[in-house]
Amino acid sequence: MRCIGFVLVVLLAASSAQEARAQQAPAEVPAFDILEADILQLQVAMGTGQLTARALVDYYLARIAAFDGAGPRLNAMATLNGDARQVADALDRERSEQGPRGSLHGIPLVIKDNYETIGMPTTAGSALLSDFQTHSDARQVARLRTAGAIIIGKTNMHEFGYGITTVGSGFGATRNPYATNRNPGGSSGGTGAAVAANFAAAGMGSDTCGSIRIPAAHNNLVGLRGTQGLSSRQGIIPLSHTQDIGGPLARSVLDLALLLDATVGFDPRDPQTADSVGKIPASYATLLRPDALQGKRIGVLENLLLVGPEDKEVAAVIGQALNAMQALGATVERVQMANFEELVNSRANGFLILTHDFKYDINAYLAEHVNAPVKSLAEILRSGKFHPSVEDNLRVSEAMDDASEVAYLAELQHRVVFRREVVQLMAQGKLDALAYPTIRRKAALLGEPQPGSNCRLSANTGLPAISVPAGFTDDGLPVGLELLGGMWREADLLAMAYALEQAIEVRRSPVLVASNEQDIW
Repeated sequence: MRCIGFVLVVLLAASSAQEARAQQAPAEVPAFDILEADILQLQVAMGTGQLTARALVDYYLARIAAFDGAGPRLNAMATLNGDARQVADALDRERSEQGPRGSLHGIPLVIKDNYETIGMPTTAGSALLSDFQTHSDARQVARLRTAGAIIIGKTNMHEFGYGITTVGSGFGATRNPYATNRNPGGSSGGTGAAVAANFAAAGMGSDTCGSIRIPAAHNNLVGLRGTQGLSSRQGIIPLSHTQDIGGPLARSVLDLALLLDATVGFDPRDPQTADSVGKIPASYATLLRPDALQGKRIGVLENLLLVGPEDKEVAAVIGQALNAMQALGATVERVQMANFEELVNSRANGFLILTHDFKYDINAYLAEHVNAPVKSLAEILRSGKFHPSVEDNLRVSEAMDDASEVAYLAELQHRVVFRREVVQLMAQGKLDALAYPTIRRKAALLGEPQPGSNCRLSANTGLPAISVPAGFTDDGLPVGLELLGGMWREADLLAMAYALEQAIEVRRSPVLVASNEQDIW
């Protein structure tokens, strides 16, 4: 268990050790075990000469080659960065000559394939966009590069982000590293599987309705959907401008906080981020405390706990995590919203905004890029080049027209009411967070529908929510606990998730078999 106030101290100590070592004769250093190492551990190892960024890149590329190659393997990676080794070498020289830029210097990351990324295609999981490049970085990718991170590659995703199992015409289906006959969640399932399988230190996803949090839950990871406007959407192929938000997935709360520190904040090219000004702490990472649950009040939202008898398996694991929170000094009580079904299952079962936005947002995005191979959703449908699993969603969005505008505007107003009702419930109970399963069912078998999503509470109110590992089902599948807080209360959510994580320590690496084995699955 570790307090995080020493984050900068660790980095400075590693830098000082590096300077001292440069003045001494070479000496042998102990081997460093990279598997499951967190970002600060990697930084200390690089600062003390046990590791280099180049060695890290080589290690992760070797794992990708072993576990993500051709055949029925994880299929998490869409594209590898051919410049990753050269970038690592340059960052190693910079570290030697000038010291590290910060906590992400030389750290390899994976990026979901809807983020524009220099030197690599941006496909959104679509075969139609297999060669599409914008020759620019999304704002969050640019910030990561500035911080010294290495983009090792891009990850598979559910086509256009329009689903929660991660399958598409571009790269097929990604498999869950904890059970390769099951899905990894979506739409950021490639990032989830890659980070869980230690293909990189951490990664970036995007969340329109659960697309960060569901892969976090299915892959024993931490994932945050921030308050709408926390981070820039610029350069992310849109699904819904109303609901889209990018953010990290990581193996620990600390790693997630370090990536947030590098990526959040105002971007003049994304007016939504103006709301974040004055609401973001200097560092999320330095606010993490193992005693953060002491005195907190947690409301277990029964409306999202046991909707049907099939939810009991996941609910039992959630119950154990809630008991642990109570043991850490939190008051845990059951709460209900009397009108919850009406609020969450509004027009189109709460998906009208997303459905409507996609047609107009993707049309606008494609039209502004002269090299895009298609210019509209209608052209995508006429091409027939899309995965069958997304066809119904694409056609429903294309059917949106001027007649749907009245319902769309009414739904926007409904969301204001929805958020007010949730905030009022929390205020009346003096609650610091609402708790419920990120998704009420374990990962479904490949090719089957994935029921049980609780994505709409956060997505449709704009309130922040974090998914943190809660444990495993009896057959070894990860379960995620979601905590939802008030507007701009990310720091509190991170601190509470960190306290739980440190106490129950349920993160474990999936058991994978190298691709040269005959019976890997």
